[in-house]
Amino acid sequence: MREPRDAFHLAIPARDLDEAYDFYVKGLGCKLARRYDDRITLDFFGDQVVCHLSENYDPNPSMYPRHFGVTFREADDWRRLVALARTRELEFFVEPFHRFEGKVEEHESFMLKDPSGNLLEFKYYADPRMMY
Repeated sequence: MREPRDAFHLAIPARDLDEAYDFYVKGLGCKLARRYDDRITLDFFGDQVVCHLSENYDPNPSMYPRHFGVTFREADDWRRLVALARTRELEFFVEPFHRFEGKVEEHESFMLKDPSGNLLEFKYYADPRMMY
């Protein structure tokens, strides 16, 4: 079974590695782990995201069926990321919003779009049991 010290791995397309670096490292504050001619490997909030240089990216994405991100346990962490994204002028695909008010799955959410059209969703659930 997965242990907390293990990392989830996700590979995504990147049309330009310098753009990907600027968005993920300079924008979101992810740590660059490695860089090669064809990819960059990132510490994405404790998991591994690899941006592979590719011509197969989606310049006009839709929210469903494909996006990825982080669900925060603490509201303050989610709010700090919203503030960081605004300060660093990252492109919001969906502005922060409140969803399912009054229901057990009530949560806060927003989506960012990276330069290659990959969509990232960041959430915070009022009830931590709803994270999964």
